Amino acid sequence: MRGAFVDQGGLFSYISPEARVPPDHPLRKIRELIREVLGELNRSLGKLYASEGRPSIPPEQLLSALLLQVLYGIRSERQLIEQLNYNFLYRWFVGLSPDDRVWVPTTFTKNRERLQNGEMFTKFMTKLLNHPQVKPLLSDEHFSVDGTLIEAWASQKSFRPKDGSGDDDGANFHGQKRKNDTHASTSDPDSRLYRKAAGREAKLSYMGHAIMENRHGLALVGMVTHANGNAERRAAEIMLKAMSKAVGRRITVGADKAYDTADHVANLRASNVTPHVTQNNSPTKTGKSRRSAIDERTTRHEGYGMSQSRRAMIECIFGWGKQHGTMRKTKHRGIRRIAADFLLNLIAYNLIRIPKLVAA
Repeated sequence: MRGAFVDQGGLFSYISPEARVPPDHPLRKIRELIREVLGELNRSLGKLYASEGRPSIPPEQLLSALLLQVLYGIRSERQLIEQLNYNFLYRWFVGLSPDDRVWVPTTFTKNRERLQNGEMFTKFMTKLLNHPQVKPLLSDEHFSVDGTLIEAWASQKSFRPKDGSGDDDGANFHGQKRKNDTHASTSDPDSRLYRKAAGREAKLSYMGHAIMENRHGLALVGMVTHANGNAERRAAEIMLKAMSKAVGRRITVGADKAYDTADHVANLRASNVTPHVTQNNSPTKTGKSRRSAIDERTTRHEGYGMSQSRRAMIECIFGWGKQHGTMRKTKHRGIRRIAADFLLNLIAYNLIRIPKLVAA
């Protein structure tokens, strides 16, 4: 018997959003973990707001919505607000009832910057890693470090001479010598023209850096810098020095051959860090043989080989952020906003991994 077609159903529903989400949905454990971490941050969140005045977007819902954007790769905050209006799963995750009004996109952005300026994303990451179920999963001795390019939200033709000598619209730049010393993007001045490998296209980019613990491959620390040839090593030195000091003992770090320079290796060793860096003995462009700063005193140990095999896991973090998250091409401008978005991608990756690791 053919069923009757009704163009629109009834207006009222007696099924709550909680009942609509399947019991085994992966977002359930992620939501529970987020709620527990936000509960511990309640006092820090309260310090960001005035004691009187018109109520703003609850920071718990705001941060949950930002993480939801990364988890589902929603390309903009405006689209996130639009989907929150009709997606019951998203409403349930954020904590909105079916009758709650969704926020205005500009208000949402303004409140997001409040959390960003209050360094709440960094505090959230710290509380998450110190969670009673998460802390036993982490290694406090063996780590890996790497960097990745984040494409800026700026076009090539916005890369114009700093002195204003260009008299065209910047679209025809073939045959011109363009360098970061003499040129800058008019739409995103913090971005830099950079290519990570020979033969690749140079793009306006930032560089994101992360440290991963080697036991289960969870991201621990992240930062964003201008894109240049020394950025990876300088960022690694800053992050690893702070980590070694926090741990209180000598640690090891695996890295690729881009980190194999004499000054970088010496700086790490001076910071109580043992560099398990891939040896770079490849010939230079002029045909000369490079001499690696890592010798047999380091490579002979079994731990060196283990670090080299585990460090490849950090590519999974960047790969997930670019394939599923919002890391491939940022929709923000300015290094502070991009650093906050980069950290949200690291948090989201951890939130996906942690429930599986706890269950195992």
